[in-house]
Amino acid sequence: MTHNCLIIGSGPAGYTAAIYAARANLKPVVYCGMQQGGQLTTTTTVENFPGYPEGVDGNQLMLDLRRQAERFGADLRDGIITAVDFSKRPYRLTTDHGDELSAHTVIIATGASAKYLGLPDEEKYRGEGVSACATCDGFFYRRRTVAVVGGGDTACEEALYLASLAKQVYLIVRKPFLRASDVMQQRVFNTENIQVLFRHNAEGLYGDNGVEGVHLVEGLGEADERHYDLPVDGFFLAIGHKPNSDLFRPWLDTDATGYLLTLDGTPRTKLPGIYAAGDVADPHYRQAITAAASGCKAAIEAERYLREHNPA
Repeated sequence: MTHNCLIIGSGPAGYTAAIYAARANLKPVVYCGMQQGGQLTTTTTVENFPGYPEGVDGNQLMLDLRRQAERFGADLRDGIITAVDFSKRPYRLTTDHGDELSAHTVIIATGASAKYLGLPDEEKYRGEGVSACATCDGFFYRRRTVAVVGGGDTACEEALYLASLAKQVYLIVRKPFLRASDVMQQRVFNTENIQVLFRHNAEGLYGDNGVEGVHLVEGLGEADERHYDLPVDGFFLAIGHKPNSDLFRPWLDTDATGYLLTLDGTPRTKLPGIYAAGDVADPHYRQAITAAASGCKAAIEAERYLREHNPA
């Protein structure tokens, strides 16, 4: 059996694509992947998703989207797509259980993974003071003290955003300089409540009720190496994201970082009937609402493609 629409991923993009595709009677099949619900399941309260005036737990939001997709008949399956063959239509895919599938259209919604330092404490305090998204979680740190790790444009943008909310922002930079553009550097240096800590590395976090501080080392490996603790309420990672696109790179175009490239502001890739939605194709916004919107677009594109080509 060849499926009309196969969706890879179960974050806001994947579930929204499933809702629209199911309502269009495409009978979509969704492979939910290793982390059902995507990155939002690692957060606590989501306050910037429309329709939840009091906020909503990240897991609950994704459960609501999943139930909505199921209500309209989407076939949600546990499992991971481990191989694809996009050389000809219908497209062929293989699961981690060895099942071979074929599909007339494929929506890739595999997301992007935030890069972490690799500290055990990052996992321990995830959702309890550790975040990789200032736009998502900064609101919870109004008039509090936070630290941001990173020295590029993304880290500076995160620090500036948090500075508009927090009492104090520490920017922890491993090198003795910032890698950010000159404009971004000047904005950081000109912001009164941002303090840049050059030549600093985070060694760990501490706290009995969530993050209460970070263990720092200044001048790691140097003669004047110094270890000390810095009290903070929140610890933000801003060292980049890795799009989950490796499986598709032999077949589809990506930018230098690995984000899938789409055509003319649409979710269309260079291959007909294959679409990219959500963070796997979005190096700029990486928000649940933008991912959901792109999932909607991808499903509409898939429905139009199937209607025009009317596969047997």
